[in-house]
Amino acid sequence: MSGAEQPPLFTTITSPSGRLAAFVRFREVAGHVVVTNLEGELVILTRDEFRRFVEGRIEPGEPLYERLRERNMLRAHYDVRRAAEAWRARRFFLDAGPNLHIFVVTLRCNETCVYCHASRAPMDATHTDMTPEIAEKAVDLALRTTSPYVTIEFQGGEPLVNFPVVEHVVRYARERNRRAGKVLEFTMVTNLSCMDEERLRFLLDNRVQICTSVDGPAVLHDRQRKLPGGSAHAVTAQWIERINRAYVEMGLDPSLYHVEALLTTTRETLPLWKEVVDTYVALGCRTIFLRPVDPFGFAQRTSGRVEYPRAEYMAFYRKALDYILELNARGIEIMERYAAIFLTKMLRGQDPNFLDIRSPGGQAIGVLAYNYDGGIYTCDEGRMLHEMGDDTFRIGDVRTARYRDLFRHPTVRAVVLASNLDQNPDCVCCAYQPFCGLPPSHAHKTQGTMFGRPRESTLCYVHKHIQDVLIEKLAQGDATTRAIFERWTTIRPREHFLQS
Repeated sequence: MSGAEQPPLFTTITSPSGRLAAFVRFREVAGHVVVTNLEGELVILTRDEFRRFVEGRIEPGEPLYERLRERNMLRAHYDVRRAAEAWRARRFFLDAGPNLHIFVVTLRCNETCVYCHASRAPMDATHTDMTPEIAEKAVDLALRTTSPYVTIEFQGGEPLVNFPVVEHVVRYARERNRRAGKVLEFTMVTNLSCMDEERLRFLLDNRVQICTSVDGPAVLHDRQRKLPGGSAHAVTAQWIERINRAYVEMGLDPSLYHVEALLTTTRETLPLWKEVVDTYVALGCRTIFLRPVDPFGFAQRTSGRVEYPRAEYMAFYRKALDYILELNARGIEIMERYAAIFLTKMLRGQDPNFLDIRSPGGQAIGVLAYNYDGGIYTCDEGRMLHEMGDDTFRIGDVRTARYRDLFRHPTVRAVVLASNLDQNPDCVCCAYQPFCGLPPSHAHKTQGTMFGRPRESTLCYVHKHIQDVLIEKLAQGDATTRAIFERWTTIRPREHFLQS
């Protein structure tokens, strides 16, 4: 599974004379050198340009000198105030508490997924349903966050199985928010197989955003996500089309309002990169997230079937991304989510608030997970580990917890420290450090310590090499690719999902 490697150039520099370079990090990528500074400004140099930069052989007035000065890379012109503002802007999320609150309303699920991360329970296991009383206490805690934004996300199992509690949470949260005054949103991750018109009408009327899972073409999806008595893919496709049509009937812009889907890349996915992308396009999805399989839940038991070397994953990713760029160049708009996350940080100097890829990470300070039984966890992966017998990331219970005490919990302090890349020896000199992040739950599960060893981490390998691919594309200077990348970094708000 591992595949970590040490690049030819991977360190920090100041020029030997001390006269030219400010503090920078660098990495060689496909014959070029990517250089970043402390606050995350980025420049891509040729080998010759980089050598002249290191040796201090660039004179004021030269185009390269001005280019480096513009990016705040020169010691003599280093703008401390600008750097501080850029650093602060990238870490805006430290100003407030968790905005994402995951409600695991049941573990029951009618589908059997080969890699199930949630450790699903059978349909008769009603004891794994969240009760209205626990749901209300979870809502009360969520609305106490210091964040002005609150997103309540329904997960499972299959959340539609316990739909009465979903309805209760929506109504109760909206009523309680009259006093709390948060910017409130609801979202649901569902396999759609338990959807019906009555449930859909409630979700549409209450502006609940719907997300589902699509593993690719029908033959692959149905092999990995088994639905007793039918085709899971056919049911999902039917409801995606129905929901998208409903958005159009409501007068909403279909480029903004449509069902998005999540992909889990298993071993069987790797040779089907084109078929996977084509499936997403055919379903009307505008985004695809080429996520590798995670080591949680049933995926641990079935790793012999679903796992693969990460070098093979990166070959899959390159082919899929090239095809996605080809489609976009032909006018078929679909965005790869991994690329968009990193490009937003690289090209715009902004953090898109994707909780797993930021420093410090989003666990606890960006997200809390509330289990069906009232347990509170620093993240959904922490809740998954609980189902595997590991309570490392449990920090309380909704029936007894006080909001302030949750964030004084030693585990919260630990995950914040562990996910701060400024203190990790493997990260402090990495050129991609300003754009990256590693969740402590993954390190804990795969390496036995939440502080982790990134150079041995499969997740670090993936993040580093995806950024290599993007830098390589940018270095080629193709105007069409650059325009596509710029479009992917444009954040377009979807006000319809905000509660009145």
